[in-house]
Order: sequence, then structure tokens, then C-alpha cells
Amino acid sequence: MNFDLTEEQQRIRDTLAGFAEREIKPFAARWDKEETFPRHVIEKLGELGFLGVAFPEKWGGGGADTLSQVLVVEGLSRYDASIGLTCAAHMSLSTGHIAMFAADEHRDRYVPEMLSAKKLGAWCLTEPGSGSDAAAMKTRAVRVGDNFQISGSKMFITNGTVGDVYVVMAVTDANRGRDGVSAFIVERGTAGLANGKRIEKLGLHASDTAEVVFENVTVPARNLVGELGAGYRQTLKVLEGGRIGIAGFAAGIARGAFEEARSYALERTQFKRPIAEFQAIQWMFADMATRIEASWVLTCRAAALKDAGRPFAREAAMAKLFASETAMWTTVKAVQIHGGYGYVTDFPVERYMRDAKLTEIGEGTSEVQRMIIAKSLLREGYLPA
Repeated sequence: MNFDLTEEQQRIRDTLAGFAEREIKPFAARWDKEETFPRHVIEKLGELGFLGVAFPEKWGGGGADTLSQVLVVEGLSRYDASIGLTCAAHMSLSTGHIAMFAADEHRDRYVPEMLSAKKLGAWCLTEPGSGSDAAAMKTRAVRVGDNFQISGSKMFITNGTVGDVYVVMAVTDANRGRDGVSAFIVERGTAGLANGKRIEKLGLHASDTAEVVFENVTVPARNLVGELGAGYRQTLKVLEGGRIGIAGFAAGIARGAFEEARSYALERTQFKRPIAEFQAIQWMFADMATRIEASWVLTCRAAALKDAGRPFAREAAMAKLFASETAMWTTVKAVQIHGGYGYVTDFPVERYMRDAKLTEIGEGTSEVQRMIIAKSLLREGYLPA
């Protein structure tokens, strides 16, 4: 088993770090405070090819593996989790859904522009009354001649007000439960597509999150993604891969918080000694680094299984669960190491802590991940790799 990054992966990691040091780190606090969505940064990432590293070259992608895409999300989240989340949702959810399941006509039309960030994607699943329970979905799509009319609303949608291409899940046959859910492509500017309130959040202030409203939105029947009634099954596949990205997202937040806390502990003195020399602080760092490392190994394993074409749902859930809880735990410790300074906005660790909480909620809560893992274990047993 080889834990070393390939030369290509090292190049992606190092090049991205240089970009983030210049283009993201100096501005992240201001974007967070002003709740500014830095679209120009996303566009630069697209121009440099970072948003397409794991997509086929025929669409302008880099043709690399899943771990390379995770390295992008992790590397961005290390400096600004809002940008990391924006890119993760854009790559794994909306663009990924179209690339995996749409007709060639739509893949060729949308994916190249989405990889270059000429168009941003939004993935519309969650509703005000349904999150993990897709069977409770209220948004409807009714066939009218050669079109479908979509009515309903979606909640907590990343890129909700800035998206150009929306992948929307809607019920097409209420009598079939989950098998009655279908996916559609809806473009910004379509009549009836609008935004409700922009969501004010605990963290991730520079990531756009909003309600998306559909008032008799008419789309051609050819905008159906895949087969009629296949939307829920598609969603499960998209989320499986997306959880690997969120694990990387969480690991990046944890690493960023660790690095800030380490720098502070080496500089901050108490009783004429750097606080990094005190055992209580050293043990925090030892535990933080161990958990971050374990998170990364779990994430790499899930990515490797995906690329090998092997089942990876349980491993992705494990990676997402452990990495997200590590991010929350690590950021709390980073604030604690800073003491009173950790609680004020002059230092970035409070932002990391606020941002980390979403990792335990988005793309399936920690409780949902435990359900997935437990059901798999009871069904298949446990055989360590």
C-alpha cells in the first residue's frame, strides 16, 4: 500500500497552495465579515484547470483521479472553507451529476463551461421540509406535451443565487415513492425560476446559500437527466462521491486550524516561555494531528476504491463521519489554544470553528453516516482491507 502522492498530485497540491497563499489567504477574513462571494476567485480556479482535474480531457478536464479532486477541495478549505465548499458543490454535485447521468448532448454542452467556471452549478435536492428523507419531497414536475412544468422550492442550496445551471430533483410520479423522483437541468433565466431568501449562516459566510423557488418553470422534456424516475438513485450515487469531497473539505479545515494554532503557540509566551512548551498544549497538538492524519487516510482509501470501480459507499461514509467530527474537535481545540484571542475575530480560528460545523450536517448528517455504516456492516459484515 503506497501512501505517497504521485508527481501529478504533488504538483496540484503545491500549485494550489501557492495560488491560495496569494489569492485567498489575505482576503478570507474580509470576505467572511462582509459576506462577499468571491466569484472572481472561482473563475480563476476554473481558468487554471483546478475545477476539472478529475474530469475527462474531452471536456477540458485534467483526466486525473478522485484523490486529485479531493486535494483541490482540501487545499482550498485549508485557507477558506467557503471557497472549498463552493468548489466541492460545483464539482461533485451539479457538474458531477450531469457528467455521470445526462445525455451526451447535455454533457458536451454544459460540462466544459462548468469546468472552466464560465457557468457555476447548483444542485437542488433539500427542501424546507425534507432533507435526508427524499420521499417527503414536495417539488413536482408535471409532463405537459413536450415539456415539464416544475413547481416547488428548495432550501439551503449552495450557489443558489449565483448558479447558472441548476440540477433539480422533482417528483414525477407521487405513487412510486423514491422511484418517482426525476432530475432535470434548469438554466438561470428560465421563466419562473427565482430566489427566496438568502440564508444567513453561522459560518461559511463567503459561500452563497439560498432558497430556490420554482413557479411553473417550463423546461423541455429533453432536459430530463437520465431516465424518468431515476433521480433518487442518481442522487445516492452523487452523494456517495460527494462525501469523499466533504471529507477532504473537513480535513482541510482541520489542517488550517491546526497550522494557525501551531504558529500561535510557538509565538505566544507565558511565564517567559512559548506556550508550545507546555505539555497540556503539546498533547492537544498530538491528538489533533493524529485525528487529521487518520481522516486523510480514510479519505484516500475511499477515493482509491471509487477509482478502482469497487463499492465505496461505506468507506465514503466513514471518511466523511470521522473527518467532519475531527474538524469540529480540532477547531475547538485551536480556539482553546488561543485562549481569549481565539474568541475574537482578529484571529482566524473562530472562523474555522464556525465553518467546521457544517461538515457534520451537509451531505448527510453524522447520524445518517452512522446509519449507512451500520446497515452495511449488518448486511455484509466487516472485513478490514
